[in-house]
Amino acid sequence: MEPRDLGRLVSWLYLDMNSFFASVEQEMNPSLRGKPVAVVPLHADTTSCIAVSYEGKSFGIKTGTKVGEAKKLCPKMIFVAGDHSNYVRYHDKIVAAVETCLPVEAVCSIDEIACRLTGSQQNLEAAKALAAKVKSAIKTQVGVWLKCSIGLAPNRYLAKIAADMQKPDGLTALLPRDLPQALHRLTPRDLPGVGRKMEARLNARAIDTMERLCALSAEDLRRAWGSVRGEELWHLLRGKELKGKETEQKSISRSHVLPPEMRQETGALKVVKKLTVKAAASLRKQGFFATNMQVYVGFLGQDGWKARCGLMETQDTADFLRALAELWQGVPRGTFYIVGVALTGLVPESHHTPDLFENPSRARLNKALDDLNRKFGKDAVYYGAVHESGKIAPLRIAFSRIPDVDENG
Repeated sequence: MEPRDLGRLVSWLYLDMNSFFASVEQEMNPSLRGKPVAVVPLHADTTSCIAVSYEGKSFGIKTGTKVGEAKKLCPKMIFVAGDHSNYVRYHDKIVAAVETCLPVEAVCSIDEIACRLTGSQQNLEAAKALAAKVKSAIKTQVGVWLKCSIGLAPNRYLAKIAADMQKPDGLTALLPRDLPQALHRLTPRDLPGVGRKMEARLNARAIDTMERLCALSAEDLRRAWGSVRGEELWHLLRGKELKGKETEQKSISRSHVLPPEMRQETGALKVVKKLTVKAAASLRKQGFFATNMQVYVGFLGQDGWKARCGLMETQDTADFLRALAELWQGVPRGTFYIVGVALTGLVPESHHTPDLFENPSRARLNKALDDLNRKFGKDAVYYGAVHESGKIAPLRIAFSRIPDVDENG
């Protein structure tokens, strides 16, 4: 291929399902189609919408809107308690449908998929044809009410941005020859990884538009960011690939909104114990050890609380429960609303160096528990420390990971 064609090459196709949870509900129940629908973790005015159909979004309701507020904005809004097993089932079907068109490189979340383009697929017209083929495959093989937006770009980061630029059912290409000017119509907050705090940090330095951000040198952007991530971003926005930077798994986490009857310390502790056991089982299943643990509590009417501790490389449930017990001693009083646990500092099993005091019998015990629970169902056997947790904290919704269909309970 001639060098003059390089400006029209794209290396990634990124798929973002539109209002995925709400669309799945409308696909399963045709009577909901064309109506404002909001998916919620549980039926309570104090909880928030976690997905809203486009009919509901037209009333100004979006992800995070409180149910009570949503009812005021749209009295005809239909609220559906989400069931993660349905979303996992449709997710699996979507991945399979995409695979009939091109290989899936990475499953980024339950509603986002990244595919690497190679050879002639990188030509813009060929990539657009593949995108159309993917959309058609989802419609014919999975469901007529499921739509997606697709982004095409020279790296995965930009492809994700492109997928978000036209919704619903969009197709946007960011070409090397148009970068970074093609991003000027966005805002810094539109960039993945830029949250409220980073936006405020940038605004304090008069970086309040993408044009100003893109005008900075790599060194200036690093200083503005306060870390090497700023310099990496400079290269990403110009279409460069950063090997290994966009696919590292940083944590395994679980969280749960507490039902009203569990919003006291005793109930919250029962739930967070259950979440810790789930996270530990997932850690082992995915082949990692953790070196840090963080516990989070959100309260009604007061600031949230976080605590963390370092660990020797471990995947032992008992280690995490002991760490939880120590961290929980510092939890403040209040009306508990949401609890969460995150295992971080992940080390692949292939890189794990056994500690001199590591007890191999503990590893065999955990493996036996995992095997028995997979064979006979969740909670067939469990640690005595979580006996009182019973069937509480079923996993209802997962955005950033794809839980197993049998993970509920």
